Amino acid sequence: MSTAILTGPPVPGSSLDGDLRSLGFDVRVASGPQDTGALLAAVPAGERVAVVDPRFVGHLHALRLALTDPRFPAAAAPGALTAQPEARPALARALTDAHATVPGAPAADTASDESLPDTLAEALDADGVAVHRPTLGTLVAAVPTDAEARHEARAAVAAVDEEAVRLRSAVKAHDGFFTTFAVSPYSRYIARWCARRGLTPNQVTTASLLTALIAAGCAATGERGGYIAAGVLLLVSFVLDCTDGQLARYSLQYSTMGAWLDATFDRAKEYAFYAGLALGAARNGDDVWALALGAMILMTCRHVVDFSFNEANHDATANTSPTAALSSRLDSVGWTVWIRRMIILPIGERWAMIAVLTAVTTPRITFWALIIGCAFGACYTTAGRVLRSLTRKAKRTDRAAQALADLADSGPIAQFIAGSPSRTRDRWTAPLAAAVGAAILLVEAGDKSVGSYWVVLAAVVYVAAAGVAVAHSLKGPLDWLVPPIFRAAEYSLILILAARSEVNGALPAAYGLVAAVAYHHYDTVYRIRGGTGAPPAWLVRTIGGHEGRVLLVTVLAALLASRGDDFALALTALAVALALVVLVESIRFWVSSGAPAVHDEGETA
Repeated sequence: MSTAILTGPPVPGSSLDGDLRSLGFDVRVASGPQDTGALLAAVPAGERVAVVDPRFVGHLHALRLALTDPRFPAAAAPGALTAQPEARPALARALTDAHATVPGAPAADTASDESLPDTLAEALDADGVAVHRPTLGTLVAAVPTDAEARHEARAAVAAVDEEAVRLRSAVKAHDGFFTTFAVSPYSRYIARWCARRGLTPNQVTTASLLTALIAAGCAATGERGGYIAAGVLLLVSFVLDCTDGQLARYSLQYSTMGAWLDATFDRAKEYAFYAGLALGAARNGDDVWALALGAMILMTCRHVVDFSFNEANHDATANTSPTAALSSRLDSVGWTVWIRRMIILPIGERWAMIAVLTAVTTPRITFWALIIGCAFGACYTTAGRVLRSLTRKAKRTDRAAQALADLADSGPIAQFIAGSPSRTRDRWTAPLAAAVGAAILLVEAGDKSVGSYWVVLAAVVYVAAAGVAVAHSLKGPLDWLVPPIFRAAEYSLILILAARSEVNGALPAAYGLVAAVAYHHYDTVYRIRGGTGAPPAWLVRTIGGHEGRVLLVTVLAALLASRGDDFALALTALAVALALVVLVESIRFWVSSGAPAVHDEGETA
């Protein structure tokens, strides 16, 4: 139970007491500043507390936005302030200071224009506590000081359709064309239906996952009826996927567990569906596992480009360029916004395309269309970001450099090489070394026989290049390319070796291995986004880092590729071992109290 403290007696006729109780607050009324402080001290330290001016007039949803969002330690709207346990000490200090400034003054003198919650919010800001102030739009939140102002405020409240505003705000502000126009117009009402029946976003997320897994199972039948059912169920899963976020925004039900589920289930659903398509094709004698793995690699690398570029630039100074200015001008022309969003094939358009092609064509056609579309989108976005990076004069921060180093996923071998006295400091060395090492590795893997020790030697060169790449602070203009290059090299190597080995079961095993490693990399991204940093160093050491895994896979191929099913068994064992270690640590972290509530507002991945 949270506690709301009214800083004085409620105004006659006000619904404030009932509104606060409907939001889950236990309402207490103070008679003066000392009483307010005493009531605050009486609230258990582990609970949220709100301080509200009794003159407050506004919409219930304005209070909900200001007082119940769990993502922020402190939040405020005019006349209302809330503090989570971590901000409670600062709130107590602010209240003490406010009382000391005006000794003996009433806490909420209704004859005064000053609102105590507003004063406390300013004091929290000055004390270094970031106070979130939600954008209310047309919603009303006011502290009228006389009867006429109160009448005007109540009229303003009555003039706004609060429920319509709440439904609109449940929809993500920036989304793809398909999601915006083909799903959100009705999924928001599904979200409201779920909220009124007490369903949580996590339950809807889980339902979306289960629906996608059933869709994958239907695709695995290899029959036309199964493919049609799979396409329909995949679209239903996507509608539920939109609904869970809209439900979270509609009812402000954010949680660390929800963050973890939302961050990982989208990829799990999509990649499980790829596997189902590959199994269905195999039933009809068509082996498309290489295409399925290629699609997964392309999609994951594209996301790493997004994550890496954003982390490198989100807090950079002097972060402007002619290319960025041109992009902003294009965004000012309405139709170009939708075209640019659609051509990158975001999740809505992508899942719609997969669903339709699954129902009416074959898995092979579906995968080729997916690969071509995603490759075009990846080239478009990456080229634009390279141009921006080369033309802007951004000064990247130490935090950005550390984020890129964490995303690089360097293991003990690369870190040892990076720590040697001969490390370089040139601003172009990191991406160049990474690209050269990756090129040598993949060319040798594609040219030489799988069992050739020349591939192992190429892996050694790649490991050395990886160490050189991370030997200096990653603040160069193109250093954000280092993590995507490493991801492309590692994943593509596994695909090439498995495909060229011609060992039965090697490609499905490789698919599982890349999925396990990709999960680790997505997990790293969302930890960094939440401000908690990369996974623990012991985990990265245990799973070898990207360069250690590359070296291990090439050695396994050299030793086992000529021994029938042994190579496939080795890849399977490695995939299972990595998945167990990574999943156990990931689950431990995301269910802990220190996990962040990460939500992808504005992302169209």
